[in-house]
Amino acid sequence: MDSDSGISWDSHKTVASEEMAGVAFVISRMTFGRRLELMKGVRDLAARIEYFDAGRDEKNRMEASLLGAEMDKLYLAWGLGEVRGLTLDGITATPESLVERGPEALVQEALAAIKAECGLTETERKN
Repeated sequence: MDSDSGISWDSHKTVASEEMAGVAFVISRMTFGRRLELMKGVRDLAARIEYFDAGRDEKNRMEASLLGAEMDKLYLAWGLGEVRGLTLDGITATPESLVERGPEALVQEALAAIKAECGLTETERKN
């Protein structure tokens, strides 16, 4: 750090994939404004998941599972800025194409990195 330029802080960080060597995710770091944005998006889904989780039949469990997947997609859209070192079907991967056509293990790894950046516990990350 150059003392003349002050403190530098990056709003994104790069996380190397452990699943696939050479692949990295650019993850948004948590800020006050981004936390507020995320909380607004998660709030309604979380309430709906809680409602369906309380149900005992298969339809309610399926609905809660679907809503949980939608919440994961929301986290990915919120926090995954870039995918480096990966092509999908011959085209450079984007966050959207990773979710739609990428290997499930990489999607789950990116999601875990985002949730870790959000400060979620291991149990919260699984939900």
